[in-house]
Amino acid sequence: MKTFNIFQKKNRPIALLFMLSPLLTVAQTAYKLSETASNSVKVTGTSNVQDWSMTAKQFESTGTFNFNARGEMTDVTVLKFTLAAKRLKSGKSAMDECTYKMLNATEFPQISYKLTFATVTMVQAKRYSIQTTGILTIAGKTQSLSMKVMALVNADGSISCHGSEKLMLTDYGIEPPSFMPGPMKVGNNLVIRFEFEYIKTSVVK
Repeated sequence: MKTFNIFQKKNRPIALLFMLSPLLTVAQTAYKLSETASNSVKVTGTSNVQDWSMTAKQFESTGTFNFNARGEMTDVTVLKFTLAAKRLKSGKSAMDECTYKMLNATEFPQISYKLTFATVTMVQAKRYSIQTTGILTIAGKTQSLSMKVMALVNADGSISCHGSEKLMLTDYGIEPPSFMPGPMKVGNNLVIRFEFEYIKTSVVK
């Protein structure tokens, strides 16, 4: 009697898929920002007088991170971020008010970001480089933004992320302003740096 061998040539792709399926299993896990971590967004820039910075500690962000059966991050399918423009603080009220005016924060109170695509690369155990593409909206103007994010999956399952990216005010229809008034002219180039820590809210699948 002829026996059926699942490893016959024509059946090998099916057999290999069956054997590898535990590694392909994906858990989609929803995350939100930790309320106890030192999350921050810092904007730095230059002027003809001195460098300056503004920092926000209060904002919202949620995401969905995918993991395989070995607990390795494989993808980021959702990531959203919103920041009230008036949460940015420099420590100088006059500069803050000029910045809010520059951002037209009354008409456009929110700065927001939405991920459209991400590629995850493991750089070492539990550490990942995530190349992202998304859309960033500032002062009502939306632009595509590509950015590299570094991520660490901590022992408790939380995810620490950090990164930085250069922006130009004119890309968002903002004319670099003068402060105090007149002598301080802000440069067109900005750098945004961020540190986020996400905690699990649920496992989607």
